[in-house]
Amino acid sequence: MFEGAYTAIITPFDSNNRVDYGKFKALIDLQIEAGIDGIVPVGTTGESPSLNYEDHDKVVEAAIEGAAGRIKVMAGTGANSTDEAIRLTKHAKEAGADGTLQVTPYYNKPSQDGLIAHFSKVADLGLPTVLYNVPGRTSREIAIDTIVKLAEHPHVVAVKEAGGSVDRVSSILRQCDITVLSGDDPLTFPMMAVGAKGVISVASNIAPKEVADLVHLCLAGKWEEARALHFKYHKLFGDMFLDTNPVPVKAAATMMGLIEENYRLPLCSMSDALKQQLAETMKEAGLL
Repeated sequence: MFEGAYTAIITPFDSNNRVDYGKFKALIDLQIEAGIDGIVPVGTTGESPSLNYEDHDKVVEAAIEGAAGRIKVMAGTGANSTDEAIRLTKHAKEAGADGTLQVTPYYNKPSQDGLIAHFSKVADLGLPTVLYNVPGRTSREIAIDTIVKLAEHPHVVAVKEAGGSVDRVSSILRQCDITVLSGDDPLTFPMMAVGAKGVISVASNIAPKEVADLVHLCLAGKWEEARALHFKYHKLFGDMFLDTNPVPVKAAATMMGLIEENYRLPLCSMSDALKQQLAETMKEAGLL
């Protein structure tokens, strides 16, 4: 259901730190024109921890309105509290989202039984649910056995793998029938080589066509052409994490004139030295 290239889209802010919906919709149009299959608003890259309920709901609504059925919208509606995740997911479903991305609760450290109960309660709402394994941010890994059990739920349709392990992708696909999406741009090609069906990408905010082409070539079995793109943009993919995501990608989008470089605290701009490094990589990739 969620095969292809998905952009974990940034949330642009104006100089008063309000969401800039004009620029947000322009970014969505840019993604569509480049051939991206879908967007993921209010995920990590969309600075969801810095958005209040009202902002969160409005950004999801704006994403659905901007997509206008042309691409899919997978709303980031995960939370530490199951009740909060249910509330956010209900709103996304009512607003017309195509699915929900559910991050592992990232502070209260639930057991694997707790994770099964948490994700199942959200999936019971009926919106296609994508699990999000990102142990570097959550201090909890969704165990493979847990994914196997959750894959039996009729509305758990995919898992975003951002644990840095291609081996996990092989193990998951060997043991259950679920779609795997790469959550790490540098690993998109190797993960798809073992059976992943796409990526939820940070880099596609600034290189949507390049990421879409890479994924679509993999899906078409054109591995040599896909491998060439993988190596061409591999350094760019890695430099999206020179600092905490989404700081580098917002800096890059600013260099390209797509947004104003504004963050909500506690996130802030990265150092001039890192910006220079990023700019050089972007020039090598043909983006500047």
